[in-house]
Amino acid sequence: MLIGVDFDNTIVCYDGLFHRLAVESSLIPEEIPATKGHVRDYLRQRGREDAWTQLQGHVYGSRMNEAEAFPGVVDFFVRCRELGVKVCIISHKTRHPFQGPLYDLHQAAYEWLETHDFYDSGGIGLTHEQVFFELTKPEKLSRIARLGCSHFVDDLPEFLSEPEFPKEIKRILFDPNQNHTKDSQFLRATSWDEIGKLIAP
Repeated sequence: MLIGVDFDNTIVCYDGLFHRLAVESSLIPEEIPATKGHVRDYLRQRGREDAWTQLQGHVYGSRMNEAEAFPGVVDFFVRCRELGVKVCIISHKTRHPFQGPLYDLHQAAYEWLETHDFYDSGGIGLTHEQVFFELTKPEKLSRIARLGCSHFVDDLPEFLSEPEFPKEIKRILFDPNQNHTKDSQFLRATSWDEIGKLIAP
């Protein structure tokens, strides 16, 4: 068994950080709900697509370490280690933001994992060889196939539904805000506790 896990919005929760930075930058009123989606929608409805793009650069770059892990995800990784279940992180992200300062988004993600003790040998105990940040979606799909994942957890139903996604892999949609309807192509979970029960009961 090899469980592949996406990174952004699957391991890392950006809701509070997006809201905080948008308020700090006077881009949104403080009463806007503190989710990434509400911040995005507010800015787009007002024609502020550039502001939204630049905000993403700050969140995924210079302020990345302020983001939080989703509740239960650390326990899930630790439990997998205790059970001898192999886990890897496979994500796709550009190297630099589309606009604004040229932060190294891959380096910021690696530093987040380091800061949040994912490499701690006394806890989760990941190695750098278990973490893959690909530049494109096709490269992410190719990595999943080459590694031979038995399961894959992602927050995007459109990614799990890709025609090129290996059919033999059990796909799990992580949907904490219950934004998506059920789909026969994959399982759906609203928490990491649910994911743990689906994979390693």
